[in-house]
Amino acid sequence: MKLYGFPASPNTWKVRALAAYLKTPLEFEFVDLLQGAQQSPAFLALNPTGRTPVLVDDDFKLWESNAILQYLASKNATPLYPSDAKSRADVTRWLCWDLAHWGAQACQPLIFENLVKKFANLGPADQAAVAKAIEAFTKEAKMLDAHLARHKYLVNDTLTVADFAVAAPLFHAQGAGMPVGPYANVGAWFGRVSALPCWSETAPQMAAAA
Repeated sequence: MKLYGFPASPNTWKVRALAAYLKTPLEFEFVDLLQGAQQSPAFLALNPTGRTPVLVDDDFKLWESNAILQYLASKNATPLYPSDAKSRADVTRWLCWDLAHWGAQACQPLIFENLVKKFANLGPADQAAVAKAIEAFTKEAKMLDAHLARHKYLVNDTLTVADFAVAAPLFHAQGAGMPVGPYANVGAWFGRVSALPCWSETAPQMAAAA
């Protein structure tokens, strides 16, 4: 299998980390987002949306990082993606929340405004967008913190792909200005997840880039 991606992106990093955790061989192909490689005809043939990452497994091309997490974990039986209907639905619930709220409204705007713009020389952060994202982050982190006050991990107190997805943006929390300080349970959970060797094994050389 081959993964096309940009190493410092949380979406690419979480897929590589999961593959390392599962000991799934994954050939990596660097896509230089800063040079617009994601809009090349060759890449658009893999993913017409022009986004990373993309997984290619023989003739199967899969984009959307959370779908890739599910696919990798489905290839072999693993507690990371439980087989019973309720637990799997719970994992999917957190992945949907990550896509719709945690990522799209909170973490991703902060990473873009406070990190990507600086790294790619795209001008100053839009302070209105930052304020809106911080408001969203505060709302979602409060809910997440309350959940983690009662649970070691997001689903069944057991590590799953949901933890990989939700934790990934927090590796850039400091540079992106994510106000994680007040949420001790989120911090403790992130400490448990981020301590997994698979993250350091796949860490981008330039972690400040997103």
